[in-house]
Amino acid sequence: MMIEDEELRSLYKEASAEHIQKIEAALLHLEKNPQDNAKLEGLLREMHSLKGDSRMLGVKDAETLTHEMEEILGTVKRGEQVLTPQLFDCLYQGIDAVRKIAHEAVTGQPSGVSVFHVLAQLMKVEPDDTYSEIQEITSESQDTTPTHARVEQPSVPTEAIHPHEPAELSDDRIETIRVESERLDKLLTYVGELVVTKGQIANQLVDLEEITVFWEDLNRQIFASRKLFQDLLQHLPETKQQSLLGFYELLENRLKQLGTYLNNLKNKTTDSSTRLEVVSDELKLAVTSVRLVPLSAIFNLFPRTVRDLAKQQSKEVNLQIEGGETCVDKRILEEMKDPLLHLLRNAVDHGIETPLERQQADKLPTATIQIRASQQGNTVTIEVADDGRGLDVEAIKQTAVRRGICTQEELLRMSMAEIQSLIFVPGFSTRTSVTEISGRGVGLDIVRANVERLKGNILVEFTPGAGCLFRITINSVLATTRVLIIELNHNPYAIPIEFVETMLLVSPQEIFAVEGSQTFPFQGQPVSIVWLADLLGLPVKIPASTQALTTALKSIPCVILQLGTERLALLVDNVLELQEIVLKPQSSLLKRVCNISGATILGTGEVCMVLSPADLFKSAKKTVVSITVRELAEIAQIKKRILLVEDSVPIRTQMRRILEAAGYEVIVAVDGQDGFEKLSENQFDAVVSDVQMPNVDGFEFTMKIRELAEYKELPVILVTTLATEQDKLQGEKVGANAYITKGQFEQGEFLDILRRLI
Repeated sequence: MMIEDEELRSLYKEASAEHIQKIEAALLHLEKNPQDNAKLEGLLREMHSLKGDSRMLGVKDAETLTHEMEEILGTVKRGEQVLTPQLFDCLYQGIDAVRKIAHEAVTGQPSGVSVFHVLAQLMKVEPDDTYSEIQEITSESQDTTPTHARVEQPSVPTEAIHPHEPAELSDDRIETIRVESERLDKLLTYVGELVVTKGQIANQLVDLEEITVFWEDLNRQIFASRKLFQDLLQHLPETKQQSLLGFYELLENRLKQLGTYLNNLKNKTTDSSTRLEVVSDELKLAVTSVRLVPLSAIFNLFPRTVRDLAKQQSKEVNLQIEGGETCVDKRILEEMKDPLLHLLRNAVDHGIETPLERQQADKLPTATIQIRASQQGNTVTIEVADDGRGLDVEAIKQTAVRRGICTQEELLRMSMAEIQSLIFVPGFSTRTSVTEISGRGVGLDIVRANVERLKGNILVEFTPGAGCLFRITINSVLATTRVLIIELNHNPYAIPIEFVETMLLVSPQEIFAVEGSQTFPFQGQPVSIVWLADLLGLPVKIPASTQALTTALKSIPCVILQLGTERLALLVDNVLELQEIVLKPQSSLLKRVCNISGATILGTGEVCMVLSPADLFKSAKKTVVSITVRELAEIAQIKKRILLVEDSVPIRTQMRRILEAAGYEVIVAVDGQDGFEKLSENQFDAVVSDVQMPNVDGFEFTMKIRELAEYKELPVILVTTLATEQDKLQGEKVGANAYITKGQFEQGEFLDILRRLI
């Protein structure tokens, strides 16, 4: 199983590799020096740390194997058995299996390891038999890989070749070639990376400009100090005057040379950057245009479909197509075919009346369905409109209540646009039966999902008895995306710019509650306003002091999103900049993560999550607000401060996140000695510490705390893998207020204990 959190995955990759390397080094040493008890102790510590890291991050198979190997080494330490060549073989095979399991945890690639068989080997299976078995186990996937058949190429008869005869030149030229779409996809990705590189070079130019400014300032200071330097020379012996004067002149010359080099470098880099910008823009335009395909490629498939559907329904329909020459990316064309076909089926089946019904409604017997496409910049709009019966608003309301989608009270608070959008809810249909062709509302959630997957949006407009219109707005190019970079809890996040209506500063006085929801007036209309941190399940950043909090609340950065006719205001920590990015698609593990549509690498080299506006709108309707803006002003002046002492980087990171999410300020230490130094430098409300650590362990650290009068009442919680009753008694003996084993660690219980102690 792959670790989902990117930061923890990276930390586990580094930590596990380091532990495994040290374990192997210790095993090699012990093979030659089996009596080295100090090395055996170190090996046990490394094995224990690897087990603890694996347990904390949910890598159960690695935890199981390291636990078994730790048990074996424990018997050696206690003198119950000795180190033998066969035992070393088993341990090496076990650590090889752990390495593969750790690789799976950070990459998602199957390890091919059967934990059951490896455990069997570690639990006293004959070592001579086990090696071949483990080899068979770990290579099983390779053995089952089908081999590719070799294709024999027809041989060319040598007598058919006449090297001395001149070949006849043809005037015909190959005007076109066929290229696999995968190659174009790769080329487009490379172009996108080039755009990112362009941004990185622009950042480097800014750095270079700052260095130049620094040089200019230094040069001015040295020039200004010339008179002071000359006055100083007069008070020195002549020999020293010459020496110091020579150094001063050398310094001036070197500074001038440095200035020349800097200016030349800046000018050349600026020229290169400008040229790169021009070339990358031209290349991007060229490659993008190669992938563009006219919408007529799918529009031309629809007339026959509409004809056949109308005939089945005994209806008369005239299909009109406009804007087929509008070009979009090939992938958009592929993914828009089914949604458009579904909208047409719905229109014919449920939107269009029979000729008799139309005549009774004073309409022409032949109905009209229009497909219109237009383009403005990179934005393509596709409309599917019919002049049929439209949508029944009352039927939509009744169905929504009957199916439990919303209540009567919620309907009363909804705008007409929100009521119309109910037809996109999964499973919604006003029909009591579904025809073979379609159903107005049946499957429209799939249509919206397809559109949103392409970072587009869909809305519906209708007039009862006069027709219905579906409008799809989508970006015609997928290579790069312009986004707004915002900051949240010191991390960057990106929002596609096409969904951003505006950015502004909001004060608490502008925010008011309407039926339990936070809103603020925007362009004369109340707009829902939420903390983006709440939608993402992150802690709302709260300044440590009342003064800082008051300053922060004077104006809160706010981003107004627009999706169709709906608006949503997001409160963020900071609005940074607009940037063009290459959107990396979600991994298989992240596809189920709400509110995230992908990731990118910024020009600064930072990894940045790209948010899904459609998901944010959904989340805003069901997210419970953690704290209102007005409630922030009532927060205590200073947050509680916790000292976290843990030598394992992954566990330390995980624990720090848990504590910070609960509203605590956290200061970390890598072992007991470091923790004691931190304790003397700051005031703390509680200490959370591991037990098994280098230098000073948790028991000794707690004992040292209790020896000082000022720390007698300081709450100390020990969180450790040591779970025996003897260990727990030892924790109580040294003065710990609580003893929690990592094997039974439960976040809510841990935080409850901490709150009670503080």
